[in-house]
Amino acid sequence: MAKEQKGEKMKLLFALLVLQLCFAGFHIVSRVALNIGVSKIVYPIYRNIIALIMLCPFAYFLEKKERPPLTFSLLLQFFFLGLIGITANQVFYILGLYYANATIASAIQNLVPAITFVMASAMRLEQVNLRRREGLAKILGTIVSVGGATVITLYKGPPLHLDHHHDQGQAPLMDEVQSWTWGCVYLLCHCLSWAGWFVFQAPVLKKYPAKLSLTSFTLFFGLMQLLVIASFTERDPQHWIIISGEEVFTILYGGVVASGIVIALQTWCIQKGGPVYVAIFQPVQTVLVAIMAFAILGDQLYSGGIIGALMITLGLYFVLWGKTEEQKQERRDEEEEETLTKHLIFHGIEQDKEGSVTVSDMP
Repeated sequence: MAKEQKGEKMKLLFALLVLQLCFAGFHIVSRVALNIGVSKIVYPIYRNIIALIMLCPFAYFLEKKERPPLTFSLLLQFFFLGLIGITANQVFYILGLYYANATIASAIQNLVPAITFVMASAMRLEQVNLRRREGLAKILGTIVSVGGATVITLYKGPPLHLDHHHDQGQAPLMDEVQSWTWGCVYLLCHCLSWAGWFVFQAPVLKKYPAKLSLTSFTLFFGLMQLLVIASFTERDPQHWIIISGEEVFTILYGGVVASGIVIALQTWCIQKGGPVYVAIFQPVQTVLVAIMAFAILGDQLYSGGIIGALMITLGLYFVLWGKTEEQKQERRDEEEEETLTKHLIFHGIEQDKEGSVTVSDMP
């Protein structure tokens, strides 16, 4: 039995590392796509077409009995989820990646749990008890994470690895600094969109519990919105033609791996280990991206980015610890309530028995 449990844990650990490697690969592949000239709007459109083609058959056949009837209200909610979860999320990401770099994009994404917590608290979906240490941990973690993101955005700092583009002691060029700042701002907007998607998805899932179908509708509306944006921003037919093998690979990776395999693998990992355990491995992705970006793209690491990434990671762990402790307390409270209820019911039955005996013994 112990061997089986150890085997399951090793399997989960391996799956989580593969998951983070797939995520890290997406950052690198997306940056490569931008470097070779794939359009910033065409790339997400093709990626979502592939993801939709992959997902629709599973959604249609596996959730035939689960799908509630469609209403105009539901369609409006799907449209809104497509707007924040696909359109804003992916456009801000690709713009942030274009102006900053893959390592910073991955580091700033660690903000998503903290932003989700703030949004959920504001909407009264998440309770915060400031009298308990777990509530304080979530608040502190959010503040530290936001501080880290601020450091990354406002302070680029000197490069940790010098090459021919930067001389010792030379300050970064003003346009480089502005580009970096704008990249970080776009990435923060990307995180806000992503967190908003998580928060607003929760109440919709209660009305429409068919998850695959919900994701398919979200992808569909997001794709329609991206096509409308493309009709204004990408009118050159040449930008829609995919010629090189590199372009094909980047788009297939984005559609098949990042939007297909990753979703399935992440779902499996959450079922086996829980959402908190999966989230704990998120910073592994940032380390992998930094190594891959340095080796493949020749990206530099900057001191501001390192300091900010460490702060965001520390904040992430504070938030996750607080959330885990709250869940443990909730389970303990439920168990105590259940025990008390059983105790009261048992004593109520005993009293009824005693009462019935007393009545029957009356002359």
